[in-house]
Amino acid sequence: MKITISFVVCGLLSGCATYHAQPIEPTALIQSFEARTLHDPDLQRYVTAHLDSDAGSWSSGVWNFTTLTLAAFYFSPELDIARTKRGTSQAAILTAAQRPNPMLQLPLKYTTNPKESGSPYASPYTFGLGLDIPIETAGKRGYRIEQAQQFSHAARLNIGNVAWQIRSRLRGQMLNLYTAIQKTLILEKQINAQQQIVAMLEKRLSVGAASVPETYQARITLTQNRLDLEKMQRQIVESRTQMASTIGLPISAITNADIRFDTFERIYSDIPSDTIRRHAILNRSDLLSALAEYEARQATLQLEIAKQYPDIYIGPGYTFDAGAHKFTLPIFGMSLPIFNQNQGPIAEAMARRKEVAVRVNALQAQAVNDTERGVQAYRAALKNLYLSKPLLSFDERHLQALQTSFRAGETNRLALTLAQRETCVNTLVYLDARIRVQENIGQLEDAMQRPLSATDLHVIPE
Repeated sequence: MKITISFVVCGLLSGCATYHAQPIEPTALIQSFEARTLHDPDLQRYVTAHLDSDAGSWSSGVWNFTTLTLAAFYFSPELDIARTKRGTSQAAILTAAQRPNPMLQLPLKYTTNPKESGSPYASPYTFGLGLDIPIETAGKRGYRIEQAQQFSHAARLNIGNVAWQIRSRLRGQMLNLYTAIQKTLILEKQINAQQQIVAMLEKRLSVGAASVPETYQARITLTQNRLDLEKMQRQIVESRTQMASTIGLPISAITNADIRFDTFERIYSDIPSDTIRRHAILNRSDLLSALAEYEARQATLQLEIAKQYPDIYIGPGYTFDAGAHKFTLPIFGMSLPIFNQNQGPIAEAMARRKEVAVRVNALQAQAVNDTERGVQAYRAALKNLYLSKPLLSFDERHLQALQTSFRAGETNRLALTLAQRETCVNTLVYLDARIRVQENIGQLEDAMQRPLSATDLHVIPE
């Protein structure tokens, strides 16, 4: 009997998991982070593997919005957190699917006066072997599994939601960088023209051909242009820093990267509201995740209702009792629903299901409102772009005419330089209109969590 018990215990313990320490070394984490680079071979293989077939060839030294987004998906610590939460939810499915283990009982007694029983087979020892086998009723295990699976599905969808938030943030930061670079180029031309204007006015002032207020105002304009240029240069550094943080790279890894902004050269024709609305309702990860959580709360409610029905415990066993062999098969451990019928947990489960249902409705309403607001804002920005483009075209034609007149000796240098400055000013206005359109494209994409390039919309050539 003792040998049998020893084998049983050893067999049960052989399947147990063991603990392995995994200490975290802050120094190693810092070194690992600082070693990250866009030239990482694993990153380049990841980007190549996840590029769309119609994305064309990709040069590993050139980065655009699509490839930088994939780099962010590869390095981002926010996505790592979301992925580990998904792993935790998948482990919860294993926990939910586990059946309760039986309990082994080893009763042992010793009687001090066995001969008083009068039986020649009387023994002072009483020992045995028994099992306590729980049996779940009312489908509780199935409801637990369904609950865990839906929570895992919600966690998987949340990965998509976090990924889109990273993409959206990166697009906004890249747009800020693109804006600052373009404005820097224009402001440098404007400052060069304004410096020439100031120099010519000062010469005219010295001979009495220009007024003091006119010269003073030109100097103020030059100073303001220089301040604007300094602001754009700071924005370039700040945007690159923010992009590095979003991607999950040290700042040095992106400072000298060759970044292309072809994404911001794309403008779409008028966008139908129903198309955007349909994509928003069917594609938004936060809404789909909330729907999965609602199904999980449904399963939770079913589980709490099933808990009204008691589980059954069966305890088969053998006992050697003072020389007598006894076999038992009792049914015991059934709780009696006298003082409560699990009303409290059922009420909580119903309240949580209602809470999630309200949140689903709120997210759906938000998606619809975001799309309507985004479409209207995009149409207004597109109209403003159409209005500002002819003005810039007129200034460019006027400047060309003045250059021709200047070469012919019919126009002085001051008038030509003033026209060059005015063209720079209107170029900045037109750039602001283009950036506003790109900002609204980002808002529309955020509303439906889907790139507009993935929809059947006509692209307007610039």
